[in-house]
Amino acid sequence: MVSFSDHCHFEDPASKMQAQSPVVIVSQPGCGPMPQTSNWQTGMCDCFSDCGVCLCGTFCFMCLACQVAADMNECCLCGTSVAMRTLYRTRYGIPGSICDDYMVTLCCPQCSLCQIKRDINRRRAMRTF
Repeated sequence: MVSFSDHCHFEDPASKMQAQSPVVIVSQPGCGPMPQTSNWQTGMCDCFSDCGVCLCGTFCFMCLACQVAADMNECCLCGTSVAMRTLYRTRYGIPGSICDDYMVTLCCPQCSLCQIKRDINRRRAMRTF
């Protein structure tokens, strides 16, 4: 007579388990390479370095805002100046903070936007935009 235990071989799962050493994570993965630290190409009130941008920012602010948004592949919505400035600043490793971006944009939105556009134009000329 053949018994059930002769045909079926059961192993104890605990006998196959081995002690595993814990995995230690030394550093967290990032989102990509950190950009090099740089500065703004022009100052906040350096309007005369590009009079065309200055005039456009003064007399047709929304046109310049949409132009900057298009340059950055972003949408042109009202109230996005702080977000665009912060995005641009972090993209190019320009020192500052969101609070700085907010205050600059609040106190002189035209100067802030003109500075971004001048910076875009200069980085484009240097082929770094």
